Amino acid sequence: MSIRKTLLLLSLGLSLTLSGNLAAQQAAASKYGVTIDLTTVRDDMVQVTVQAPAITQNEAVYIMPKIVPGTYSVSDFGKFVSDFKAFSKDGKPLPVEKLDTNRWRIGNARQLDRVTYWVDDTFDTPKREDVLFEPGGTNIEEGKNFLINTFGFVGYFDGLKQVPYELTIKKPEGFYGSTPLKATASTDSTDKYELPNYVDLADSPLMYNRPDTTVLRVGEAEVLVSVYSPSGRVTSQPVAATVKNILEAQRSYLGGTLPVDKYAFLIYVPERVGKSGSFGALEHSYSSVYFLPEMPEEQFSSTIRDVAAHEFFHIVTPLSIHSEEIGNFDFINPKMSKHLWLYEGVTEYFASHVQAYEELYDLETYLGKLREYIVTAKEYYNDTLPFTVMSAGVLDKYENEYGNVYQKGALIGLALDVRLRELSGGKYGLRDLMRDLSKTYGKENSFKDEELFDKIAELTYPEIRQFFTRYVEGSEPLPLEEIFRKVGILYEPVATQQIISYGGFLPGFDEATGKLTVAETADMDAFGKEMGFKAGDVLLKFNGTDITPQNIRDLIAVELQSIKPGEKISFTVGRKNSNGKLKEKKLKGRATAVKRAQQHVLVPDPAATPEQLQLRNAWLGNG
Repeated sequence: MSIRKTLLLLSLGLSLTLSGNLAAQQAAASKYGVTIDLTTVRDDMVQVTVQAPAITQNEAVYIMPKIVPGTYSVSDFGKFVSDFKAFSKDGKPLPVEKLDTNRWRIGNARQLDRVTYWVDDTFDTPKREDVLFEPGGTNIEEGKNFLINTFGFVGYFDGLKQVPYELTIKKPEGFYGSTPLKATASTDSTDKYELPNYVDLADSPLMYNRPDTTVLRVGEAEVLVSVYSPSGRVTSQPVAATVKNILEAQRSYLGGTLPVDKYAFLIYVPERVGKSGSFGALEHSYSSVYFLPEMPEEQFSSTIRDVAAHEFFHIVTPLSIHSEEIGNFDFINPKMSKHLWLYEGVTEYFASHVQAYEELYDLETYLGKLREYIVTAKEYYNDTLPFTVMSAGVLDKYENEYGNVYQKGALIGLALDVRLRELSGGKYGLRDLMRDLSKTYGKENSFKDEELFDKIAELTYPEIRQFFTRYVEGSEPLPLEEIFRKVGILYEPVATQQIISYGGFLPGFDEATGKLTVAETADMDAFGKEMGFKAGDVLLKFNGTDITPQNIRDLIAVELQSIKPGEKISFTVGRKNSNGKLKEKKLKGRATAVKRAQQHVLVPDPAATPEQLQLRNAWLGNG
């Protein structure tokens, strides 16, 4: 081989090597490299390192979310970031200016290699004004648990939200990461995940701790149920059995298949109430995060079934059907959609309706659930405020009306479902409409806020456009009596009923003990006086059954009401003696029937016509 030819081959090889290196460098430069280090916790904080994608401008602004999808409230995750630093490729610090709570401006940004900062968690923030709803927050408990709602740890550079992310989690020995994400690489010490953009990253929570997990197969879908319970009293296996029960019902309800291949339930069960004072969950496209209290297994199963049903149905709305405001969510200055009736209301309606349709609820139980929606909507919220107006202004002007999305929003879903069934002779309902809207739009295509009602009318009936005009865009209260009459249900805003009295005292709650109490006796009825209830009594047992905040409704509304007048009953109370010590005292008496004005009563109409019964059967799946 000649020297010239050897040199040529060497040159060509060098060229190919340089070309390969350049391609690798360009590939690396076109994505974020994020590392969250859970192995080194400092003052209840963990360090985050963000390898920057290629920056082509002199200045770059790094953003932490102000608001995240599904919460409809300001979170300001920048509050929990400290010691923010930027470095060039040779390790030299670059100038950083904090613009506001959630944004940092970096100078000489063309030289930027990485930023580092420390993140505190939200669960135990000392400032009342910084407290967040726990399912949308973050938890850092060294050696125990890390709840990583990714939007609480990771941000993005302005203008580069669509750039891919490689997420690396450094994990303590023995810890497992529960997530719907599939790791691209995993060892005993690290997990790596690939995400196509920031929206998908923010939509992908993870929970790291020593594992308590159960994996289910529901149709073609793989479902992970992961539980973290510090006391160990709540475990994943019985929870998974309950989850499977409701998911099988939802699979049937949605036509036989679930619209996901993989899904994760991440469930944190604290020993005491969190700083927000609330329990609940937050939905994501392929997972949901739960913060639920310890309670007896039967009550926990009932609670997780109801909450999981709601959160899982979000795979339909807004995750498969959403407006431009949701599809291209602005994490720093979002514009709210007018259609919370769809995102939260229809979802909540489906969560209870599926249980009636698939016979997990009997009719009486389901009517009781609908009554709860009506009572809460009428008693606590403005029934004449147009729902679209409230939705658009939910972050500020109408913040206190937000809770009505789960009440009147569900009733809007009910009314729309019955009306569609009526117009179609029972053949087409709200589920069919959601299926048609999913086909029309889908996860990747957003609708325009102002066009949705016209599109629905186009897909269904012209009368449905008038429904939206009057009851969703307009200020008219829903015609509940008319709606229920169509399906052979009598609705009475005020009715007199005979019930078995519990005493008529005003109940209270002792936060220190977690027990219910007799708060006031001024309006106590004759039965209460005969039993001898006193203000300050702690309610311990009814007919030998322990009384808890979780079972009191069933004890009073079901068990007590099943007792015939004149039968013996007892309440055990805790009452302070002269020394201030709590002593148990058993109060005995006989069940006493009293007449009480009941609001918003729902009962099946014994004189319902065959047409009404036929429509009811179509509505509740009994046909």
